[in-house]
Amino acid sequence: MNSIGLKIKQMRELRGFSQENMSSELGITQPSYARLEKEDNRITITRLIQISKILDTTVSELINEKAAKIINQQNSESPNAYVDVVINADKEHINSLKEEIDFLRQQLLKTKI
Repeated sequence: MNSIGLKIKQMRELRGFSQENMSSELGITQPSYARLEKEDNRITITRLIQISKILDTTVSELINEKAAKIINQQNSESPNAYVDVVINADKEHINSLKEEIDFLRQQLLKTKI
């Protein structure tokens, strides 16, 4: 099973949805939906957006984009150390967004073929 399909399956089960529920919401057959969970190369951008809405989540969450780090500044921390941590967290988030963009570009190329 692929990582996106696994994430979709986990979120679907967490919300108590069956594959039949999901397929009905998406307007496809249950076997077609089951294949989406098994083969991420079958998932189009449009379908991924639909699934994220049904599961009340984001596409970023479905493709395992790293969540932005929440940083609490303590009074004892120096301002410079805090700024360095924020900058590093921003760089990590930018890199994860670049990975997401690359993934979405690949999906677009697959749909154009």
